[in-house]
Amino acid sequence: MRFIPVGVHAVLDYLSGLFVIASPWLLGFAAGGPETQIPVVVGSATIIYSLFTDYRLGVLKTLTVPFHLILDAVSGTFLAVSPWLLGFAEEIWWPHLLLGLIYVIVAGSTEPYPRRRS
Repeated sequence: MRFIPVGVHAVLDYLSGLFVIASPWLLGFAAGGPETQIPVVVGSATIIYSLFTDYRLGVLKTLTVPFHLILDAVSGTFLAVSPWLLGFAEEIWWPHLLLGLIYVIVAGSTEPYPRRRS
């Protein structure tokens, strides 16, 4: 069921990108390795591809919203599995899994096209 409007998703993209970038320091797991670098890269990528998305808060508007949602789902999946994929799950795993699942859920819950006003 897709119930998040594209305009709301656009705002969430920038806020979540910033939060994911800051999460290692905000949540106390910044050790300088991949556990820190992966959220910074994923959050930065989110902001960058959001700038290219064809929605209200996009700047260059070259990516379609459906493609953007695919990028969100892929980014979230990578973030969620990164502790086990890159071998740092024994140190920290829950923020990566939680934030990654949120990315996937929000991507799957966002309407791919803006609502038309009658």
